Amino acid sequence: MINLANDHGGYSLGMKLFSKMVEKKLHIRHHGCCSSDISTDYPLFAKRVVEEVQFLNYAVGILVCGTGIGMCMAANRNSNVRAAVCHNITEAKLAREHNNANILCLPGRFMEFDDAWAITKTFLKTKFSEESRHVKRLEMFQ
Repeated sequence: MINLANDHGGYSLGMKLFSKMVEKKLHIRHHGCCSSDISTDYPLFAKRVVEEVQFLNYAVGILVCGTGIGMCMAANRNSNVRAAVCHNITEAKLAREHNNANILCLPGRFMEFDDAWAITKTFLKTKFSEESRHVKRLEMFQ
Protein backbone atom coordinates (compact mmCIF):
# COMPACT_ATOMS: atom_id res chain seq x y z
CA MET A 1 0.00 0.00 0.00
CA ILE A 2 1.34 3.42 -1.01
CA ASN A 3 0.08 6.47 0.87
CA LEU A 4 0.71 9.84 -0.74
CA ALA A 5 0.09 13.30 0.67
CA ASN A 6 0.96 16.79 -0.40
CA ASP A 7 0.44 20.30 0.83
CA HIS A 8 -0.19 23.29 -1.43
CA GLY A 9 3.52 23.55 -2.33
CA GLY A 10 3.61 19.94 -3.40
CA TYR A 11 0.18 19.82 -5.01
CA SER A 12 1.22 19.82 -8.67
CA LEU A 13 3.96 17.21 -8.34
CA GLY A 14 1.96 15.14 -5.85
CA MET A 15 -1.04 14.91 -8.12
CA LYS A 16 1.10 14.01 -11.14
CA LEU A 17 2.71 11.20 -9.14
CA PHE A 18 -0.69 10.05 -7.89
CA SER A 19 -2.10 9.99 -11.43
CA LYS A 20 0.91 8.06 -12.72
CA MET A 21 0.56 5.45 -9.98
CA VAL A 22 -3.16 5.07 -10.70
CA GLU A 23 -2.31 4.64 -14.39
CA LYS A 24 0.24 1.95 -13.44
CA LYS A 25 -2.44 0.28 -11.30
CA LEU A 26 -0.44 0.62 -8.09
CA HIS A 27 -2.31 0.38 -4.80
CA ILE A 28 -2.26 4.08 -3.87
CA ARG A 29 -4.26 6.34 -1.54
CA HIS A 30 -4.19 10.13 -1.61
CA HIS A 31 -4.26 11.92 1.75
CA GLY A 32 -3.24 15.41 0.62
CA CYS A 33 -4.83 18.70 -0.19
CA CYS A 34 -6.61 19.15 -3.50
CA SER A 35 -5.44 22.58 -4.60
CA SER A 36 -2.46 24.89 -4.66
CA ASP A 37 -4.71 27.95 -4.29
CA ILE A 38 -4.83 28.10 -0.48
CA SER A 39 -1.92 27.74 1.94
CA THR A 40 -2.21 24.53 3.96
CA ASP A 41 -0.44 23.10 7.01
CA TYR A 42 1.95 20.33 5.96
CA PRO A 43 2.14 18.65 9.42
CA LEU A 44 -1.53 17.67 9.12
CA PHE A 45 -0.93 15.89 5.81
CA ALA A 46 2.27 14.25 7.04
CA LYS A 47 0.36 12.91 10.05
CA ARG A 48 -2.23 11.26 7.80
CA VAL A 49 0.47 9.27 6.01
CA VAL A 50 2.37 8.51 9.21
CA GLU A 51 -0.78 6.99 10.73
CA GLU A 52 -1.02 4.62 7.75
CA VAL A 53 2.66 3.67 7.63
CA GLN A 54 4.17 3.59 11.10
CA PHE A 55 2.86 0.19 12.22
CA LEU A 56 2.42 -1.58 8.87
CA ASN A 57 5.54 -3.21 7.42
CA TYR A 58 3.97 -3.44 3.98
CA ALA A 59 2.95 0.24 3.74
CA VAL A 60 5.10 3.08 2.46
CA GLY A 61 4.51 6.79 2.18
CA ILE A 62 5.31 9.61 -0.19
CA LEU A 63 5.14 13.18 1.09
CA VAL A 64 5.47 16.21 -1.18
CA CYS A 65 5.76 19.79 0.04
CA GLY A 66 7.64 22.78 -1.32
CA THR A 67 11.09 21.58 -0.25
CA GLY A 68 10.34 18.13 1.15
CA ILE A 69 12.04 19.20 4.37
CA GLY A 70 8.99 20.23 6.42
CA MET A 71 7.11 17.03 5.64
CA CYS A 72 10.21 15.00 6.47
CA MET A 73 10.68 16.73 9.81
CA ALA A 74 7.01 16.29 10.71
CA ALA A 75 7.04 12.60 9.78
CA ASN A 76 10.26 11.76 11.61
CA ARG A 77 8.87 12.96 14.93
CA ASN A 78 6.93 9.68 15.11
CA SER A 79 8.07 6.22 16.16
CA ASN A 80 8.63 3.57 13.49
CA VAL A 81 8.97 6.24 10.80
CA ARG A 82 12.09 6.66 8.74
CA ALA A 83 11.43 9.48 6.29
CA ALA A 84 14.06 10.70 3.84
CA VAL A 85 14.21 13.66 1.49
CA CYS A 86 15.62 12.32 -1.77
CA HIS A 87 16.81 14.45 -4.68
CA ASN A 88 18.07 11.65 -6.92
CA ILE A 89 17.85 7.92 -7.59
CA THR A 90 20.99 7.10 -5.61
CA GLU A 91 19.65 8.74 -2.45
CA ALA A 92 16.34 6.90 -2.82
CA LYS A 93 18.09 3.55 -3.30
CA LEU A 94 20.37 4.05 -0.31
CA ALA A 95 17.58 5.39 1.90
CA ARG A 96 15.78 2.08 1.40
CA GLU A 97 18.78 -0.28 1.36
CA HIS A 98 20.72 1.19 4.28
CA ASN A 99 18.11 3.02 6.36
CA ASN A 100 14.96 1.02 5.63
CA ALA A 101 13.19 4.31 4.88
CA ASN A 102 9.43 3.89 4.76
CA ILE A 103 8.51 7.42 3.67
CA LEU A 104 9.92 9.26 0.66
CA CYS A 105 9.83 13.06 0.83
CA LEU A 106 10.10 15.12 -2.34
CA PRO A 107 10.54 18.85 -3.06
CA GLY A 108 7.53 19.83 -5.13
CA ARG A 109 8.87 23.26 -6.05
CA PHE A 110 12.35 22.11 -7.02
CA MET A 111 11.88 18.87 -8.96
CA GLU A 112 10.58 17.98 -12.39
CA PHE A 113 8.06 15.17 -12.71
CA ASP A 114 10.34 12.83 -14.69
CA ASP A 115 13.00 13.01 -11.97
CA ALA A 116 10.41 12.55 -9.22
CA TRP A 117 8.92 9.54 -10.98
CA ALA A 118 12.35 7.90 -11.43
CA ILE A 119 13.14 8.49 -7.74
CA THR A 120 9.73 7.16 -6.68
CA LYS A 121 10.07 3.99 -8.79
CA THR A 122 13.51 3.36 -7.28
CA PHE A 123 12.21 3.92 -3.76
CA LEU A 124 9.29 1.55 -4.30
CA LYS A 125 11.29 -1.29 -5.85
CA THR A 126 14.32 -1.19 -3.53
CA LYS A 127 14.30 -3.41 -0.45
CA PHE A 128 16.16 -3.07 2.85
CA SER A 129 19.48 -4.92 2.64
CA GLU A 130 19.15 -6.48 6.11
CA GLU A 131 22.94 -6.51 6.46
CA SER A 132 23.85 -6.74 10.13
CA ARG A 133 25.56 -3.33 10.18
CA HIS A 134 22.38 -1.64 8.94
CA VAL A 135 20.11 -3.61 11.26
CA LYS A 136 22.33 -2.70 14.21
CA ARG A 137 22.21 0.99 13.35
CA LEU A 138 18.43 0.98 13.01
CA GLU A 139 18.13 -0.73 16.39
CA MET A 140 19.97 2.28 17.85
CA PHE A 141 16.94 4.40 16.90
CA GLN A 142 14.90 2.72 19.65
